[in-house]
Amino acid sequence: MVFFLRRSLVLILVLLSLLPLAGCHAAGMRVKTAQGSQLIISTLSDPKTFNYANNQSFPSIFLFAYEGLTREDGITGKVEPALAESWTISEDKQHVVFTLRDGLKWSDGQPLTADDVVFTYRDIVFNPDIPTDAKDSIRIGPNERFPKGTYPTVRKLDDRRVEFFLPEPFAPFLRATAGPDGVMIMPKHALEESLRTKGSDGNLKFISTWNTDTDPAEIIVNGPYQLESYKAGQRLVFQRNPYYWQKDAQGNPLPYVDRIIWQFIENTDTQLIRFRSGELDVMGDARPLRPEYYSLLKREERRGKFQIYNGGPWSGVLYLTFNLNQARNKDGQPIVDPVKLRWFSNLAFRQAIAHAINRPKINTNIFRGLGIIQNSPISVQSPYFLKPEEGLKVYDYDPAKAKELLLGAGFQYNAQQQLVDADGNRVRFTLVTNSGNKVREAIGAQIKEDLSKIGILVDFTPLNFNVLIEKTSTSRNWDAHMIGFTGGIDPHGAANLWLSTGASHSFNLSQQPGQTPIQGWQPYEFEKAIDRLMIAGARELDETKRQQIYADYQRVVQENLPVIFLVNDRALMAARNTVQGVKYSGLPSWGLWNIPEIRVAD
Repeated sequence: MVFFLRRSLVLILVLLSLLPLAGCHAAGMRVKTAQGSQLIISTLSDPKTFNYANNQSFPSIFLFAYEGLTREDGITGKVEPALAESWTISEDKQHVVFTLRDGLKWSDGQPLTADDVVFTYRDIVFNPDIPTDAKDSIRIGPNERFPKGTYPTVRKLDDRRVEFFLPEPFAPFLRATAGPDGVMIMPKHALEESLRTKGSDGNLKFISTWNTDTDPAEIIVNGPYQLESYKAGQRLVFQRNPYYWQKDAQGNPLPYVDRIIWQFIENTDTQLIRFRSGELDVMGDARPLRPEYYSLLKREERRGKFQIYNGGPWSGVLYLTFNLNQARNKDGQPIVDPVKLRWFSNLAFRQAIAHAINRPKINTNIFRGLGIIQNSPISVQSPYFLKPEEGLKVYDYDPAKAKELLLGAGFQYNAQQQLVDADGNRVRFTLVTNSGNKVREAIGAQIKEDLSKIGILVDFTPLNFNVLIEKTSTSRNWDAHMIGFTGGIDPHGAANLWLSTGASHSFNLSQQPGQTPIQGWQPYEFEKAIDRLMIAGARELDETKRQQIYADYQRVVQENLPVIFLVNDRALMAARNTVQGVKYSGLPSWGLWNIPEIRVAD
């Protein structure tokens, strides 16, 4: 199977190398119109929602269309002003006052004021009936003072000033207000009514408001771009938001580019063909370029009139995880097959899997040696990142050790050298990932081969990304999955993944607002330990002590292996020479993080 994939890849690259490079853009794609300049980029799948509160996927429309009070600089990682022009923090670190920019407006021309900020935080993010990932990054506790956790109190001082009161110092607070991963401000005048009524399913109508079947013209935004049109499975077109606040140093309104065409191309090989033929301006902005594409395109930079950007290690992480959920569904049936749950919840089993996956081979064969083998839940750019030589447990490739762990845990091998458990059940499970991502498909194929060497049968099944997210975040109907998670400077930015009650805590997903009830959910002891450390890290303001807390957190994760880290991308992106103003780095999740400043030359 792996041999077939490699041979196919070689054939694809040979065919691609025979394609003529476009000296000019493809006919029909670049015709100048009254609509002005345009940027054509792509992603693998359609957006899942137009409602920020419902978003759990990356990339999304919110990269283009919304902003928070602050934002992170993609090069330095520093928190900078966005909708708020400034803020003050009290000496006790518990009062934060933001001052909004003067004259802010929504894309429909209505004023954006402190009322919208209060509405977003108090009525949406802090609302227990709304399932949004954003609440995990700004929840204080739970701890001895707040057994169920609590949120800051937010109030309007005047039209431009908003005060947050924190019941205790909370180190990640400013980053929680920063786009694109923090809280985005939503329009009160457009959404307030949807929070007052419930639908036939008993949930607030807000939850089903602004789905992807909504007319794009109805979506009101505050970012550089507003939605112009959407054709499912084809493209989403953005146009400049005429009321966007930002201007350049000369006082010219931003963004520079008039329209962005976001094409949905479910196969990275097809994306490459379209980039080389001139139909795409950028490739690799949402997910770094595949390494074999890098080697092909690097040779063609000058003749093809494009540039390859190398931003070093990418901040995101890629991992494999098992479904550890002990709960039952509303009908009393186990969410996970009890036989498989006994395997998955056995630490020795997870450790054996980690030792059986040949990560150096993944890096050599699939990442062409450009990848970064990851052993930590924290991004390499973070000052809290812990290296193996600093006491972080590492699971080197060792099939013999894997078999030893399995035999010690009561598993056995039958006459056909198939792994069976103590009751004679053959060890077999399904591994899913998102289809169209050729790197993940290749990794899944290798994992299937690697685990066959220790007697485990893996049914590897790539799925449409939105189907995958539904399984991992709603139905819980999966055995094992492989997925990536965006990274960043502060570990608390991944609270929705690592806190046991988090909305993205897929390996043991608790009851979430608006979902069908489940019964008997409970966290494991190691999850409780992670909770305590994440909460302690958020409370601690002393950087030295914070470093130690997050070092312990990384050790607990690696010792208990709720997820098995694989190999991370190197940040690689290709952009035509006509695309100007790019500030590329491996830190931000999106290569075009400074989209308002991007220009497209004639």
